Amino acid sequence: MDQTVKTFSYTLLKQDGNARLGEIATPRGIIRTPAFMPVGTVATVKALYPEQVKEAGADILLGNTYHLMLRPGAERIARLGGLHKFMRWNGPILTDSGGFQVMSLSTIRKITEEGAQFQSHIDGSKHMLTPERSIEIQCLLGSDIQMQFDECIELPAERSEVERAMELSLRWAERSKRAFDAQLAGGGANPGQALFAIVQGGIDRELRQRSARALVAMDFPGIAVGGLAVGEGHEAMIATLEDTLPHLPTGKPRYLMGVGTPLDLIESVRRGIDMFDCVMPTRNGRHGMAFTWNGRVNLHNARHAEDSAPLDPDSTCAAARDYSRAYLHHLVKAGEYLGAMILSWTNTVFYQDLMAAMRMAIAEGRFEAWAEETKARISQKI
Repeated sequence: MDQTVKTFSYTLLKQDGNARLGEIATPRGIIRTPAFMPVGTVATVKALYPEQVKEAGADILLGNTYHLMLRPGAERIARLGGLHKFMRWNGPILTDSGGFQVMSLSTIRKITEEGAQFQSHIDGSKHMLTPERSIEIQCLLGSDIQMQFDECIELPAERSEVERAMELSLRWAERSKRAFDAQLAGGGANPGQALFAIVQGGIDRELRQRSARALVAMDFPGIAVGGLAVGEGHEAMIATLEDTLPHLPTGKPRYLMGVGTPLDLIESVRRGIDMFDCVMPTRNGRHGMAFTWNGRVNLHNARHAEDSAPLDPDSTCAAARDYSRAYLHHLVKAGEYLGAMILSWTNTVFYQDLMAAMRMAIAEGRFEAWAEETKARISQKI
């Protein structure tokens, strides 16, 4: 671990319109923002070696509290030296709190003031996840950025239900912060780790702003916008960001959870988001879909069966330049593992290259022109 930086901090280096270029400093390294975090839900970015993820340009990975608490268990990972050592990733790791996964278990879970009681999707065993237990698990894992426990609900939903979940999430934010502070005091966490809050409120402007103001007053070192990309659609998501971001501090990182498509990333950076995560690069890769600088390529399409052209001649990924679309079409149609591996790799590189291009455009003060040109290129479907 790099001992030259012992605390968590964010530096805003430049702003171009609302788009922000920055750096998050952690004891395990610098996170260049805007940043996209590949999702390593169960301590693995699917179909990729950790070395490939690092070489793609990722500064940080995401792990998941819910899945790791069930298998192999947070206590076991702690005994084995923590999540970084366990999965051989020496850079920063962010863990989400498990709230989103609990939402997806709606038929086998019960939400109370205390927390979420649920049955494991693996073996049916019963568990109780509270703000305090969520923070304890994240500290056992040793993640550098931890998330408050919250209730995320699927949209559309009645306003009264959205408000109830938002208010509960605020109370859970207070409990999460107290639990994290207790871990710091007791040695279960260190000053280089940070706890982020999560703004909730659906697509309701007043609820989002109320949530944001309350969380800002609690003085978390970073704030996420949660509860989006859950059925509301792209335009509603962007409108919600426009309603919410002006109420967040400029001197702290802003994280949009679970988003999204390349278009989502560009439009969200345009409005001031610094961090993202999404399973889309590897999930799409496993299903024969590639992201390229000339559009989205569906390798299932018969038109690629005899196409000897490379997947993406403009990619920095050797696989995208070296393998033909005909060969990748064959691998996908045959269900070969190699197809999923190559496409997950090329997609992960594309996402990191996209973020690097955004950082350069902001640094050079040409983000708006770059965004319009890039959107036109990548919006094609091939």
